[in-house]
Amino acid sequence: MVYLPQAKLPATRRLNDADPRDQDYFALHLHYLGQWTPPDIPSYPTTMAATQSTVRPTLPQPKGVRYIDPDIASPSGSETPPAFPPVNAEPAEYYGGTQVYSRARTLSTSGAMGFTKSRPMTMNGEVIQRNRRLSHDETPTTPRRFLVDVEETMRLVLAQEDTDNNCQISIHDSGPKLISLGTASSNAYRTWDVRGNYMLSNLLQELALARDYGRRFIVIDEARLAENPVDRLSRMIKNSFWNALTRRIDAQGIEVACNDPKNRARKRNARIYVPHTELEMLEHYRQIAKEKPALQLEVIQLPPVPDDPEYVKSLNEKPGILALAMKKGADGKLEALPFVVPGARFNEMYNWDSYFMALALLVDGRLDLCMAIVEHFIFQIKHYNKILNGNRTYYLCRAQPPFLTDLALQVFNQLDRSQMAENKQWLKRAIQAAIKEYHRYWMVEPSLDVKTGLSRYRPVGKGIPPETEASHFTHILQPFADKRGISVNEYILGYNDGTIQEPELDEYMQHDRGVRESGHDTTYRLEKKCADLATVDLNSLLYKYEIDIASAIECMFDDELEMEEEFDLSPWPITPEAFAAGAPREKSTSRPMKSAEWYARAKARQAKLDDLCWNEGHAMYFDYDTKLERQAPYESATTFWPMWAGCASENQALALVYKAMPKLEVAGGLVSGTEESRGTISLDRPNRQWDYPFGWPPHQIMAWVGLQRYGFEEEASRLAYRWVYMMTLAFVEFNGVVVEKSNVVSLSHFVEAEYGNQGLDFRYVNREGFGWTNASFQIGLQCLTTGMRRAVAACTSPWDYFGFPAPQIDKVLPSAPVPDEHAPKPPKPAERRASDVRQVPTLQQSIAQLKGMSLSS
Repeated sequence: MVYLPQAKLPATRRLNDADPRDQDYFALHLHYLGQWTPPDIPSYPTTMAATQSTVRPTLPQPKGVRYIDPDIASPSGSETPPAFPPVNAEPAEYYGGTQVYSRARTLSTSGAMGFTKSRPMTMNGEVIQRNRRLSHDETPTTPRRFLVDVEETMRLVLAQEDTDNNCQISIHDSGPKLISLGTASSNAYRTWDVRGNYMLSNLLQELALARDYGRRFIVIDEARLAENPVDRLSRMIKNSFWNALTRRIDAQGIEVACNDPKNRARKRNARIYVPHTELEMLEHYRQIAKEKPALQLEVIQLPPVPDDPEYVKSLNEKPGILALAMKKGADGKLEALPFVVPGARFNEMYNWDSYFMALALLVDGRLDLCMAIVEHFIFQIKHYNKILNGNRTYYLCRAQPPFLTDLALQVFNQLDRSQMAENKQWLKRAIQAAIKEYHRYWMVEPSLDVKTGLSRYRPVGKGIPPETEASHFTHILQPFADKRGISVNEYILGYNDGTIQEPELDEYMQHDRGVRESGHDTTYRLEKKCADLATVDLNSLLYKYEIDIASAIECMFDDELEMEEEFDLSPWPITPEAFAAGAPREKSTSRPMKSAEWYARAKARQAKLDDLCWNEGHAMYFDYDTKLERQAPYESATTFWPMWAGCASENQALALVYKAMPKLEVAGGLVSGTEESRGTISLDRPNRQWDYPFGWPPHQIMAWVGLQRYGFEEEASRLAYRWVYMMTLAFVEFNGVVVEKSNVVSLSHFVEAEYGNQGLDFRYVNREGFGWTNASFQIGLQCLTTGMRRAVAACTSPWDYFGFPAPQIDKVLPSAPVPDEHAPKPPKPAERRASDVRQVPTLQQSIAQLKGMSLSS
């Protein structure tokens, strides 16, 4: 008998000529050596090849499994679908199709299977930690795939790697960051190491996704676990996150849309409020309520004036969602248009969140969704007089930063040019709506300061905002309650129903509502004075409104735009006499709109910004306090918004880039404000989330666009690189996390401020990210060169890539979360078995063990 050299034998056992499993092997080997020919078989190799191509495994297989060898997978371009889905296919394709198993001979298995014995590494009888190998693995000649038992592998990964029991794998977990998986080509008989935090966290995510599709066993590509992180995150945002964040208020989606984590009312029934004149929509929702009694849906018709402060306050105990735009389908029935929510605790349509998400949706080719967002904006202005903070009843008195004209023009530029007549009609409706919002909300009192001609975030309202966290105002209300000898809750009830009158608190709440309308809730820049500030950000946006409206009227409507809805126009020019009580107001339908008036309005606002907000000494724009009649010198990232709007001069832009930007540019991009402006932090003066050291997606995007507008391409790319790098680093190190905001100074997503951070709380796999942070990643990638994108994917730091000194970064660790009585209970930690956990010896034990070992060992 001839034996092969032992070095070529399988590592797990020696060949045995008496073993039936090896008889074919020996026979074929001897035939090649010319020492043996099988009787009555004229051509053994040919027969063996023909037999192997038709024989199926005799052992029973799981349901839905087909026997496919990678060698017979259909070639590219074939009409037959390939045996294995693309490595980067979406979960629906990767796990949702027929299960693909490649079985060479039997169903013998090894690795992470339910019946497999664990074989921990030992030294002198003690379990030891296997450290990462320093040598490179050999490169396979074919793509490596793993055959994985989903549930058992998931249990093992969590037990071994998720040491903090949060159902995620991050660099803060102290596991060995190593697991061996059975290869698909050997039916999981041979194993291969999957190493590192990124690959293991991706494995956990893929197992969770496979479980969603009911898979017990999967074949997964190694390349999928090691996917380029920039490509992976961008793919997830485009194909998964946007879909997960999309809502419709129809029969199928109304239950999800009505859910409100911020609702603390005693009765949490699903409610929808319908505009007074939308009778067909009202009947539509009443029919849904009848057809789905389990929803306990209340359908309520709003009064003709839905934003009356007294009425809005009366809804605090019965909050609900506000109806949005619908269209008639081919069958003549109403169909809800989709919208996108930010995510986490924000499950409604928000104004400026929607704008930034729409910019990224345009990048990702979702033009239909962007058009729907504009339709919702138009609907809200028509029925609620403004684009609301969000479509909930407690937002009826508040707007948010206005972006309608810019979004409408960007969408218009993407529409099919062959349908220009229809496109113009669509744009006309958007511009008409923007004109109404401008005249009816932003350019009338109390928003407008007549003396300066600038606008402020100064919404009307009564009582305490009900959407805030329960303890948000406790430190403010406690002194007032103590003065009256009652509890804070009793004080809130008395203040809201009007039995307690407190002018000082009224003023505080007016400023607080202004902060929330600004979108910058909260910051010391605006606290206790927001309603008096003509902010540089709001007036830059209104300048853009004026320029966009003028340009559209001039270029698209032959310098004449007839208004179809009648309302009072804001007087022009702005004088105290024109705004005096009882002064006559011109109607919107009295004459066509001309571009000249809008250009004049823009020019006047630009002059006011230069005169009142520009500070030559600091080379920055500051907010203007209309009460104190002086600048509020807080150094904020909103100083770049005039560049976005195009109202900064060339000299001002140069000063902003070379003098202001160095104060605000930090490791992860632009910080919201400088540390000096924020001031000292203490127990009595805690961090605010829109202050130093935190950075937000809107500030980054506005700065990138503004810099590009004035030709500062390199600076825009550098800032975008910093932000995208920080996002990619968190994605790689923390189980695919994408959060609302970040500590851009320390490159951390752990935020010590009110509300914490949204987007952290998920199990196993991130399914939605966070709206405008998703958008900032997709938009940021457009600012990067190919080389920059590759460097970010390799997690190359900005200081290494651009060659400037590395900053001093203090890593921020997560603190214990504040318990939420309404939050779901945390999942039960994975059960740990003794064989799952590899105990790491101490330094002294390792030295003692090494001293006792001989050289031969």
